[in-house]
Parts: sequence; C-alpha cells; structure tokens
Amino acid sequence: MVLQNREIIVTGAAAGIGKEVVRQCIEEGAAVIACDRNQEGLDDLKQRIDHRDKLFTYALDISSYKAVSAFFHYLETEHPELDGLVNNAGIYLAKNIADYQEDEINKVLDVNVKGGIYFSQLFGEKLLQAKQPGVIVNMSSVAGMEGSSDAIYGASKAAILGLTKSCAMNFSPYIRVNAVAPTMVDTSMMEVIPSWRKEEYLHSELVDTPVTAKDVAETVVFLLSDKSKHYTGATFDINNGGYLR
Repeated sequence: MVLQNREIIVTGAAAGIGKEVVRQCIEEGAAVIACDRNQEGLDDLKQRIDHRDKLFTYALDISSYKAVSAFFHYLETEHPELDGLVNNAGIYLAKNIADYQEDEINKVLDVNVKGGIYFSQLFGEKLLQAKQPGVIVNMSSVAGMEGSSDAIYGASKAAILGLTKSCAMNFSPYIRVNAVAPTMVDTSMMEVIPSWRKEEYLHSELVDTPVTAKDVAETVVFLLSDKSKHYTGATFDINNGGYLR
C-alpha cells in the first residue's frame, strides 16, 4: 500500500474523479478527509465506500475563505497530522464567453481558482510551520493546456497550472506540488461539453482508449506517493497523446 498511514484531503469528493480518488486513496492505506458542498453526496459516498473507518466527511463551500479557514481549524484538533491535499473541486458551465453574466464568471473563478488557492495556502502554511513534508496535487485540464470552448473554465484551469508551479517554489523543499491535466473523462461534466468539442478532442488523440476517472485517480495516487518523490512543479497530461507539439 503506497499511502499507508497517510492523511489526505480531497475536495470535490462526492462525485466523479474526486469520488474515485477517495476510493483509491483508502484502498492504498490512507485516511481521507473528503470535502464537498454536497452533503447528500458525501453521505452517499460514506455508504458506498469500503473501510468506512478511514473516511471522514466535511461539507463546505470551498469558495468561502471563512469556511475553508474554519475547516482548517477543525483539522487542528481532529486531524493534526496531514500528508496530502488533492485540489479537485471544480465547476463547468459550458458557455460561450459572450453568454456569461458577471455572477457566473465570479462563480467559476471562485470555485476553480480561489478555492484551490485557499486550500493550498492554509495547507502549505500548516506544514511549513512544522517543517513537515507533504504533497499537493491540483486538478487542471486539457482545457487549461489548450484552451476551451468555455473560455472562463479554460482560463480557470490555466490558472491552476500557474498556481502549481508557484506553490512548488514557495513550498519547497517540504511540499511537492504537481498538477494533473486530463482530457475528457466520462463524468457528469462530460455530458454538457458541446458535441463538436468532443469530436475535436477525440480526433486529436493518438490512443483511442477512453480516459476514465479510475485512470486519473491512479495518477493522483502516484503523485501522492513516494514513488513520485522527484517530481514537483510538473503537469501530467492524461490525454491519449492529444495536441502533441
């Protein structure tokens, strides 16, 4: 078990990739603090997961600094020894930039960018003060690497790539920080991607095996483990060879 006795925070944990990351982390021996704004989804996760004694759930809005700060105060007493953070939470509205309203722009950036910043800042501060080693894995996207038909989503995922490199520098030598940038994954988010965009992604890929949440989670677990001890500030494309340059 590559994560034996580790304590890992996973955001956006109630569905999709986050749910699979939680499952695999626990399977690899970790205890997981699963965060999501969807309490019902967290309750369902708790019912379906094996080794429930290894799963702790916490409902919060990651776009609220006050809520995230309260969560880290909770960790001080309930989970003082942290080892890893997976910034996975994100939203996708599937809109053309011309159709976005101001509140929608703020909503996407607040969750996809600010949420990751808040968690990274407070996690990094905690471990650096203790001079404790740790790992952060950020969930970006092919949209952050190559652009997106939804410009706000693409911009938010590009911001995560910059955050990854900057945090790798700021948090060295104690905390490794890497990103994962998947292509389309068969989750609820894929259902709202425009059909022409799906065809474009598939046409660019050199391998015709669909990328699954399980595939992405396996990469996340690798990055959380000591097997990736020499990687920091890197982005791992899970895109079947799409958009080679």
